[in-house]
Amino acid sequence: MMGSINNLLKSPTTLLILSLIVWTTSPLVVEARVHHHKWEVKYQFKSPDCFQKLAVTINGMTPGPTIYARQGDTVVVEVKNSLFTENVAIHWHGIRQIGTPWSDGTEGVTQCPIVPGDTFTYKFVVDRAGTYIYHGHYGMQRSAGLNGMIIVSVPDGVTEPFSYDYDRSILLNDWWHKSTYEQAAGLNSVPFVWIGEPQSLLINGRGNFNCSLAGAGVCNATTPDCSPYVLTMVPGKTYRLRIASIASLSAFNFELEGHSMTIVEADGNYVEPFVVKNLNIYSGETYSVIVKADQDSSRNYWAALNVITRKPGTPTGLGIINYYLNSPKKSPPTDPPSGPIWNDTTYFLRQSQAIKARQGYVTPPPPTSDRVITLLNTQNKIDGRIKWAMNNMSFTLPDTPYLVSLKQRLHHVFNQKPAPETYDSKNFDVFGVAKNTNATSGNSIYRLKFNSTVDIILQNVNTMTVNNSETHPWHLHGHDFWVLGYGIGKFDPMNDPKKYNLVDPIMKNTVPLHRYGWTALRFRADNPGVWAFHCHIEAHFFMGMGVVFEEGVAKVGRLPSSIMGCGETKRFLRH
Repeated sequence: MMGSINNLLKSPTTLLILSLIVWTTSPLVVEARVHHHKWEVKYQFKSPDCFQKLAVTINGMTPGPTIYARQGDTVVVEVKNSLFTENVAIHWHGIRQIGTPWSDGTEGVTQCPIVPGDTFTYKFVVDRAGTYIYHGHYGMQRSAGLNGMIIVSVPDGVTEPFSYDYDRSILLNDWWHKSTYEQAAGLNSVPFVWIGEPQSLLINGRGNFNCSLAGAGVCNATTPDCSPYVLTMVPGKTYRLRIASIASLSAFNFELEGHSMTIVEADGNYVEPFVVKNLNIYSGETYSVIVKADQDSSRNYWAALNVITRKPGTPTGLGIINYYLNSPKKSPPTDPPSGPIWNDTTYFLRQSQAIKARQGYVTPPPPTSDRVITLLNTQNKIDGRIKWAMNNMSFTLPDTPYLVSLKQRLHHVFNQKPAPETYDSKNFDVFGVAKNTNATSGNSIYRLKFNSTVDIILQNVNTMTVNNSETHPWHLHGHDFWVLGYGIGKFDPMNDPKKYNLVDPIMKNTVPLHRYGWTALRFRADNPGVWAFHCHIEAHFFMGMGVVFEEGVAKVGRLPSSIMGCGETKRFLRH
C-alpha cells in the first residue's frame, strides 16, 4: 500500500496534476505550506580555504542557505541582485517546474537575467521528496560561490523505505583563487588559457589551502572560515547523509574512513540499496547514503574528498568524523584515504551500472521510443578558439530567452533550422584525435512532439589532446530520465539497445558520460516548456557544450512580465 502511494507521488505522468492540488481529504497528507525566502546576492570577501577572495554570496553566505520544504509545498524566493555590475539567474536543480517553466532560472532559456539593483521572485512547487541543489545559471557564477541545497521531506504520514536516527547534508565543491571573469577571459582567448585544476576541495564550504604557497596578507590558516567540516556522530546511531556535488570541474570520490555507505537515494529517486566503500559523485548529482556509527568511538576519522577521472592536481579535501565526547578538533591518527586510482574507468562505470530503482518504487520506462537523438561530444576549434560541440554545433545562447520567443512566435531571434540529430558514426574514430576544425556556433534547438518518448545517446570521444577523453556529467532541466545503459567505445545502434535495462532503471536528472564511452537515456517530453540539457562542468557549458529542447510551449500559460526585459522581450513589458 505504502509503496503504491509513493509510486503515485513520484510518477512523472501524474505530477502535473498532483503537484498543484492541496490534498485535504487524505489522512496521509495535510495542507501544503508556502515557504518565503528573501535573498540578497552580492560579492563579499570570503576565505573558505583560508585564502581570501571575492565570492558571490547569498545573505553573506557561501554556500547559501538551505531550503527546507515538504513534498507539495510552494517555495517563494525573492532575489535581489546587489552585484552592481553583473546579472544573476538562479536554477533550482532537480525541481521540474511543472506548470512554472519560467521559474527554472536559466538565463537565455527561460528568463532574462536579473539586472543589478533589481529584484526577481521565483515561485514553484516542490513536487516530490528528495535531495536537490540550487546554483547560479548566469555566466560562471556557480563557480564563484552562488549555490546551496534544497531538502524536500516526504508528506506527513508517509514513511521512506529506510530508517535513520539523524539527517545531515554535505555539499561538495571545488574552488579556485582566480575570479570567474579571469577564467572566462582565458577560455575565450587566442591562445586558449585553461582554468587549470582547482586550488582546493571544499566540504560544506570548508577547505584548507597551504598558505605558504600564497602571498603575505591574503591567506590566514587560523581563520575560523576554513576550519575543517566536522560530522559529529553518536555511537550506535544511524545517519542519513545527503551528499551533493556542486563542483565546477571535478568528478569526486567521497570516503568516510572506516565506515561503509549504503546508497538509498539518487537525484530524488529511491535506489535498490547497495553498499560502497566510497562514493563516486559527479557535478550536479545528489545521493543519500545510510551510515552507521559502529566504529571505535575513542578516536576520530577522516572524511576524504579526492578528484577522479582527471589527473589530480589538488590536495585531498578533508573533514573530520567526530565521535561524540571526543574533541572535534583532534586529527585522526591515520593518513587520509587517497581514493581509487584516478583513471580507473572500469571501477567508475561499475558503480554507475549498479544504481537501480528500488523494488516497489520502480516506474518502468516505455518499451520503445518515438525518436532517437545521438549527441557526439567533441572538442573543436572555431575561428581559432577551442570550443565544445554537439554533432559539430557549439551552442550559444540568444539575446531573447527561448521561452518568450517561442511563446510569442518571434521566429527571427534564433536559428529556425533544426539542430543536428546525429553524426557520421560509421567513419568516426572515437579513440583518435579528430581534426575537428569544421564546427560552427549556433542556437538551433530540438522541437519535441509533446508526450512523445525520446532517447538520447551521449557519445564520448578523444579530445584534441592525444590519449585524452574527459568525463562529462549531463543535466536535463524540467525532467527526470531513465538511465538505460552505459558502455565503453562506440555505441552500436543495432546491438547495444538490446542490452538496455527496461526492468528497473534508475531515474535521474544528472548522469555521467564516462571516458571514451556512451550513456543512453530515455524521457517523456511531457512538461510544457523549454529546457536546457548540458554538461554540468561550468567551463564546458561556457564553451558550448549544451542543447535545448522545446515541448508543448503552446500549453504554457501566460508568461509573467518579470522574466522579460532583454532582447526582443522589451516589447511585451507592460508599463
